[in-house]
Amino acid sequence: MRAAWHALALALCLTTQPPGTAGAVDSSDPDWPCIQRKAENLSVSLMWPEPITRMPLAPAANDLVAILSLRRVTLEEAGAHIQEFVEKTAPVDSRMLGNIFLGVFENLSENRKRLIAGIGRYSRSQIALSARIDGSRVEMAKLAGETKPDFDRIDKLEEQIDWDERIYRDRSQALTYVCETPVLLEKRAYAIAQILLRHLPQ
Repeated sequence: MRAAWHALALALCLTTQPPGTAGAVDSSDPDWPCIQRKAENLSVSLMWPEPITRMPLAPAANDLVAILSLRRVTLEEAGAHIQEFVEKTAPVDSRMLGNIFLGVFENLSENRKRLIAGIGRYSRSQIALSARIDGSRVEMAKLAGETKPDFDRIDKLEEQIDWDERIYRDRSQALTYVCETPVLLEKRAYAIAQILLRHLPQ
């Protein structure tokens, strides 16, 4: 039963499409530039099958929460930290494990929300830059059509357009990674849940 629940939870919580798959940007938010559907809030209940009653954690458990929340800590390392904690703290009950996961979940969710907000700002700056490029092109075309074109101004506009387009392309290429980061945090939260769940008392 638990294996079936895990499969269902993974399908429900990882609703964002990975980069490179078919799909369109989220039409509900014109500032959202990613193929992945925008989902600002995650649900802890889709990742943790047991009810969680909040409880204060001991310093060692809080330290574990902090370690598991770090993206630089690999899942293999996370598993080793959890195993060491369980062995030193035994017996560990489902309430404690649930609260450890809740701490990790809240840390990753907060980080993810900041990233999503940053993506929105990133997108708006791209939209503004695109508008500036279009405006420069319109002005350059207008100047070129005049009887006595201002070639100095045209040269400056052409130089600015080249520079702006280079920046726009560089930002667009970086967007794939930027858009993938919230998905990676979501997957990490789910993976941490799975590791912790393996230590639930039978």
